[in-house]
Amino acid sequence: MSNFLKLVFLFLLTSPTVLTFAQSKFAEADRDRFIGNIIKNALETYHYRDLKIDDNLSKKAFNEYLKRIDFGKQFFLKSDVKELEQYKTQMDDQMISGKHLLITQAYELFQKRVQLIESYRKEIFKTPFLFKDKEKLEIDPEKREFPANELELKDLWRKTFKQAVLTRYLSMLDDQKDEISGKNKDKKKNKKKKIDPELKKMTAAEIEKKSIDGVSEKYEKLFSRLLKEDHEDHVEKFINSIAAIYDPHTTYMPPKKKEDFDIDISGNLEGIGAVLQEDGAYIKVVTIVPGGAAWRQKDLEVDDVIVSVTQEKGDPVDLIGMRVDDAVRYIRGKKNTKVSLLVKKVDGSRKSITITRDVVQISASLVKSSMLQLTGMNTKVGYIYVPKFYRDFNGKFERNCTDDVKAELERLKKFKVDAVILDLRNNGGGALEDAKLMSGLFIEKGPIVQVRDRTDIEVLADTDPSITYDGPLIVMVNRFSASASEIVAAAMQDYQRAVIIGGDQTHGKGTVQAVLNLNQGPLLSMFGPTMGALKVTIQKFYRINGSSTQYKGIIPDVAIPDPMSYSKSREQDLDYSLEWDSIAAKPYNVWKKFTYNLPSLVERSQKRSATNQRFKRINESVTYLKKKQDETSVSLNIDEVIEEDKQNKAMSEKLKLDEKNKNLTVTHFEESLKDTIKFSSPDDKKWKNDLQIMKDEWIESLQEDPGLEEAIWVADDIVKTIQGIPLAAVK
Repeated sequence: MSNFLKLVFLFLLTSPTVLTFAQSKFAEADRDRFIGNIIKNALETYHYRDLKIDDNLSKKAFNEYLKRIDFGKQFFLKSDVKELEQYKTQMDDQMISGKHLLITQAYELFQKRVQLIESYRKEIFKTPFLFKDKEKLEIDPEKREFPANELELKDLWRKTFKQAVLTRYLSMLDDQKDEISGKNKDKKKNKKKKIDPELKKMTAAEIEKKSIDGVSEKYEKLFSRLLKEDHEDHVEKFINSIAAIYDPHTTYMPPKKKEDFDIDISGNLEGIGAVLQEDGAYIKVVTIVPGGAAWRQKDLEVDDVIVSVTQEKGDPVDLIGMRVDDAVRYIRGKKNTKVSLLVKKVDGSRKSITITRDVVQISASLVKSSMLQLTGMNTKVGYIYVPKFYRDFNGKFERNCTDDVKAELERLKKFKVDAVILDLRNNGGGALEDAKLMSGLFIEKGPIVQVRDRTDIEVLADTDPSITYDGPLIVMVNRFSASASEIVAAAMQDYQRAVIIGGDQTHGKGTVQAVLNLNQGPLLSMFGPTMGALKVTIQKFYRINGSSTQYKGIIPDVAIPDPMSYSKSREQDLDYSLEWDSIAAKPYNVWKKFTYNLPSLVERSQKRSATNQRFKRINESVTYLKKKQDETSVSLNIDEVIEEDKQNKAMSEKLKLDEKNKNLTVTHFEESLKDTIKFSSPDDKKWKNDLQIMKDEWIESLQEDPGLEEAIWVADDIVKTIQGIPLAAVK
C-alpha cells in the first residue's frame, strides 16, 4: 500500500464519524472536513517545504484568500475586510473541522456587494458616458485600497464600466475602418479576420450604442454568474489559499478542474493550444503550446491579455472578471471551428486574432534540424530545434526527443558540420528521463542532475560511455526555457561541454510535482468522483555542482538581448516560490577534448551586439514594454486614448522584428521535416504541399532570428579558435 493510501486509511480508522459517510450522499460539512483533513495531512507529509498548517500560515493564507475572491478590490469595502479579519488565524482550524465560517461570511458579504453593484449597473447605464472628461482609472489593485464606502465603490464601477465601453467602442471603430479600407487581411495567410458584416454600415452613434449594450449585458451576465457560484467553488478558493503558501505549483483540483487537467496532459485537447491563467481580473496567456493552433497561427503571444471571445456565430463574450476555467470553456472547441480573440498586447495596443481550433499537432512539435551558413563564412553550423522534451506520446507514436536529437546529430555529421547549436528556447520541459539521456549524447558518462526530496538525494547519471557528437556545442536558452531544458543547459555548462547563449537567465523552475488522486483506495472510491486531486511539489532539482536550478535558473555564458525579458513570468516573479539553495557537489570530469575561451567569446559577442541593429530594436522594445507595464493608470478620455493607441501602434511598427537576414543560408532540412510531415499528411499530394509550407516557414523563422545569427558568429569564433585560425577584429 502506498504511503498516501496508508495516510488516508489511518485517517479513516482514527476518525469514527467518517465511516458514517459511506452512504449515497454525505453531508456537505462532513465532506469538507474529510477533504480538508486529507489535504492537510498530504501537504504536511509530502510537500518539499516542511510547513505546518497553523495560525502563522493562516495569516498568510487569509490575504491570499482575499485575493482569490476579490483580487481587483472591486467588491469588498474596507469595513467588509475588517469584519472578515476575525478569522485571520482560524483557517487551519476550519480546514480540519469542516466548519468554514470564513467562507460563509465572506460569500454572504460578497453576494450582498454583487447585488449592490448590479443595482449600480442598472442606474449607470441609463446615462450616456462622457468620454471627453479628464479622468483616469487605476487598474492595478496593488496600487489601490479597498473602497472606503459605497460612494467610492459606485465611482470605481462607473469608471470600470466606462473604460470597458470605451475599449469596445474604439475596437469596433478600428474594425470598421479596416473593413472599409480593406486592411482586415492577414497578408501572409491571405485571409480576412472575422468582423461583423453589419459593422461596415453603422454610424459612430450606432457603434457606441452597440458597445454600451454589449458591455452592460456582459456585466449583467458576470454578476449573475458570480451569484451562482456553488459550494465547491468556495471550498476550492479556501483550500488553494492555504496550498499557495507552500508554493505556486501546489494546487487542489476539484472534480471539474481535475477533468480539465486530465484532458490537458492526455495530449488530446482540441482548442487553440495556449495555457491561460488569471491575472487579477484578466485572463493572460502564459504559454503557447508547441504544435497547437495558436503556435502555428503565430499572432497570439505570451503575456497577451484576452479581453473577449467571439464564436463563428455569436456576439463577443467579455472575459474580464471571469474565472480562468470558465474562460477556457469559451475558448476551447471542436477541431476546424474558428474563434476570434480580442487581445490587449503588452504595449497597450489591441488586436483581433482569429484562430482555427485544432488538436495539438504532435508532428509540428517534433525535433527538427538544418545546416546553417552565413555568407562569407566558411564555418558550417548544424542547428537542432527541440520544442519540448517529449517521450512516447501515450504510446501512439513511439518516439522520444532523445532518439530524434541523436538521429539529427548523426545526419548533420554526414554533412561535416563544424559546430552544433541545440536550441532550447521556449522549451518548458517535459520528460526528466530525456534530460538525462539527451545530455549523455554529448559527454562520455557521469552525473547529470541531483533530485532531492525532504529526506533523500538521488543522482541521475549518464551511464553510457558512447558519445554521439564530440564537436563544438552551443545551447541556446531564454526566459521560457524551464525544467528539463535547464537541467540539460546546466549539465553542459558544468561539464564545460557547451557554451550557453541566451538572455539574463532561464525560467528557474527547479521543482517536481506529483498528482495525488483523492479518490483512490477502496474506502474512498465508494464516495464517487467527488474529491478531485492535489498537485503537490515533492522534489527539487540541483545541478551536479550543487547549485539549485530553482528560482535563479541558469545564467548564460554569453548574454544576448532577449525580446521576452520584459515578461514578469519567471519562477522568482511568483509568490511563495521555493527559494534557491545548494547542496554538496558530485564529482565529475570536465570536458577535455578542447576548451572554450569564454572571456574572448563574451568580449567579441558584446562588440557585435552593440552594433547589431536588430538587437538595438530588441533592447528598445524591452525598455518600452517594461515602461508600459508600469503604466497602470489608464485614461478615460477618448482623445487621449486614441492618441495613445496611435503612439503604441507606431512604436510597435517601429520595433517590429520581422526583418530577414538574407545572408543566412538554410539547407539540409528536407530529411528532418519529411518524417515530421508524414505523421499528419499520409496523402502524397498533401504531404508535398505541407512539406513546402513548413520549409518556407522554417527558413523564414530562422532568418528573422537575430539571436540565432549571433550564435552562429559565436560558433565561428569557437571553431576558428580550436583550429588555431586568427580571429578577425570585430568592427
